[in-house]
Amino acid sequence: MTEDTQTRKARKARKVREGLVVSNKMDKTVVVKAVDRVQHRRYAKTIQRTKRLMVHDEENTLNVGDRVRVQETRPLSKSKRWRLVEILERAK
Repeated sequence: MTEDTQTRKARKARKVREGLVVSNKMDKTVVVKAVDRVQHRRYAKTIQRTKRLMVHDEENTLNVGDRVRVQETRPLSKSKRWRLVEILERAK
């Protein structure tokens, strides 16, 4: 397997999340709330876990309430490890 093939496979393995923009007050950065549904180990009840992801928005186009798809990337700053892939739905 060549190094280029390994690089492509590693890139495909990056996590992709969907979420809602909750803050856009920073420059080129938005905060996205991603909800994950997991099953409780003991009680087998489905519960929601929420993560606040710092997402890189190069063009500063996102507004609060937009639904977006984000992808894991290399560290861009101390807390930013996600980048914008696409805007699924604009805020009304």
